[in-house]
Amino acid sequence: MTGGTSGVAVVTGASSGIGAATARRLVAEGFEVVAAARRRDRLDALSAETGARAVTLDVTSPDSVAALAAQVPEATVLVNNAGMALGMDPVAEADPDEWRAMYEVNVVGALRVTQALLPALVRSGAGHVVVMGSTAGRIVYEGGAGYAAAKHGAAVLAETLRLELNGQPVRVTEIAPGMVATDEFSLTRFRGDAQRAAKVYEGVAEPLTADDIADCVAWCVTRPAHVDVDLLVVKPLAQAAQHKVDRRS
Repeated sequence: MTGGTSGVAVVTGASSGIGAATARRLVAEGFEVVAAARRRDRLDALSAETGARAVTLDVTSPDSVAALAAQVPEATVLVNNAGMALGMDPVAEADPDEWRAMYEVNVVGALRVTQALLPALVRSGAGHVVVMGSTAGRIVYEGGAGYAAAKHGAAVLAETLRLELNGQPVRVTEIAPGMVATDEFSLTRFRGDAQRAAKVYEGVAEPLTADDIADCVAWCVTRPAHVDVDLLVVKPLAQAAQHKVDRRS
């Protein structure tokens, strides 16, 4: 571990997918991990498996975020992983409520948690904020305007925070994955339609896994404290761009 690890790492959206994988990996790296999410039963199972501390968290609730901060007086790393995508409708037919929901979780939720834990991160003397973005936060695609808008917002949050924290002992990293096959992301996007969810990865030999992204998080947060990885874009070999994916039967 090049940079060494110590202290408390808070991971939001830790009940499944990338969040759960990141919590597991950071425990293995030597962090005291606080795994935060809405579904307490899943958090408790993760806690029993890894030793991570489970904290119930809804990033859309100011009271819930304040309760998290009260339970985590010390923190070195914050991984703003809580996020979601809803729908694939074109702009002309998009549901504004879905857009609001995506923005509330992906952007405002990350803002709330960052604001709440930032004093502790600064006090640590070697804080690190990780924002889980997406290639959709860099390149748009048909049917993805609402999600892309939210992830562009998350990218702007990370970039602006880095400017505003210049001179403070807190690094800011955005990790922007491409196609990651997890159990729930596409199912949530398509409101539980398993057939539509499966088509997202149809013919793609090896999409990224949650463990791949957890590996990226671990690498970024274990660099020496003076090394800030601003942006890490990671895609499967089969995905050259949002619109260019090698699909084989």
